[in-house]
Amino acid sequence: MDQSRLKSDQELYDELACYTLAHGDPSFIHQYIVDAYAAQHADEKTKPIGLTFALVGLYLHIARHYSGKEVQRAHMQLAKEKKQWPLFELPKERGSMSVGDVMAAQPGTDRDNAIREWSASVWKAWSACHARVAEMVRSELGPEGQSR
Repeated sequence: MDQSRLKSDQELYDELACYTLAHGDPSFIHQYIVDAYAAQHADEKTKPIGLTFALVGLYLHIARHYSGKEVQRAHMQLAKEKKQWPLFELPKERGSMSVGDVMAAQPGTDRDNAIREWSASVWKAWSACHARVAEMVRSELGPEGQSR
């Protein structure tokens, strides 16, 4: 493989996924990268369920301080009943950080902090839908989130 070529976001994400899946942190930080990447790379072809789950995951992680395992349980709770998932308008800007910024951080505490910062920057970029996502979580999971 030619090492001089730039890696795509997908390749960087795949490397980051290997890092997070092998991570010993019991909070399951892998969920954070799944949601940040999905929301940052959503386009008109993205299925509504995928974007909804990404935004719910970012909301629960950033605004409600859920662990990755708690976010995952919330996703499972939401998926129990088939429903029409909402459509969200795609923002032009998707965050001040990218998966490349996260991978540029040293493995360990620096990279783990970069994952949180990336998630927060992506969530901030979707500010127009924050209230809608929060209301959906309240109506589907209750005020404290039944997944906790």
